[in-house]
Amino acid sequence: MSFFSEFKEFAVKGNVVDLAVGVIIGGAFGKIVDSLVGDVIMPVISKIFGGLDFSNYFIPLAGQTAAPLAEAKKAGAVLAYGSFVTVSLNFLILALVIFLMIKQINRVKREPAAAPAPAEPPATPEDIQLLREIRDSLKR
Repeated sequence: MSFFSEFKEFAVKGNVVDLAVGVIIGGAFGKIVDSLVGDVIMPVISKIFGGLDFSNYFIPLAGQTAAPLAEAKKAGAVLAYGSFVTVSLNFLILALVIFLMIKQINRVKREPAAAPAPAEPPATPEDIQLLREIRDSLKR
């Protein structure tokens, strides 16, 4: 088998295609979660805690003065723990959503389908009935 035909066989297998689709959907889903955290959840948390903006929390390591994170990074190294808090929150939300999705999928899989009503047994063919009668009469 040539290299290209072997590669083609590998690439079109169902598992590889399913994995590719999962990675693409996962990337898009990651963007949705980033937007959820950055645009919905973090502003609410910021409002609850008096206007905190975690993304600009950092410790300057190169002697920078207080400035926005982007400017402080240009001036030297910083320990951007606020960004870490935001990314950690992204992860927790993503893990929770995936857990809930898998839990629902497993619940749907476990629910048994409604059993069909028992059908009437098919009528016994005439030749079988005749053979049974002969058998019964021979036993007597």
